[in-house]
Amino acid sequence: MQLTPNGTLYDRIGPEHLHALLTRFYRCVGHDPLLAPLFPDDLGHTLEKQFAFMSGFLGGPPLYHQRFGHPRLRARHLPFPITPEHARAWLSCMKTALDETPQIERADAAEYYAALTKVALHMVNSPSAAQEPTSGEGQAR
Repeated sequence: MQLTPNGTLYDRIGPEHLHALLTRFYRCVGHDPLLAPLFPDDLGHTLEKQFAFMSGFLGGPPLYHQRFGHPRLRARHLPFPITPEHARAWLSCMKTALDETPQIERADAAEYYAALTKVALHMVNSPSAAQEPTSGEGQAR
């Protein structure tokens, strides 16, 4: 992410707009048939943890580190099967939320989305549902 004369991406987006963005994002996640089952019914705590993480990720205060320690992002998500389809759905919700948050400049939104694309791909830990072996296929005999 780029440091500009206007500061970090966190500085350019601002905490209020970041929180609004993440609220819209989790509204989308909560309605997505692929993503919703991976999340708790009450997304309030998840939203606050995500805000803390994203604040530091974007160059702002290290709120997540201060409250929860090192994020160990991939390790914390390993208990959940995250397929390429999950990553695409997650990114789709973020794109929707960014589009619905006009207070975030388009260039900043594009920079943020590009960084999150790398994170989403890194989080994939399970094959595509289409690639999983069917009953009896790929099993030792």
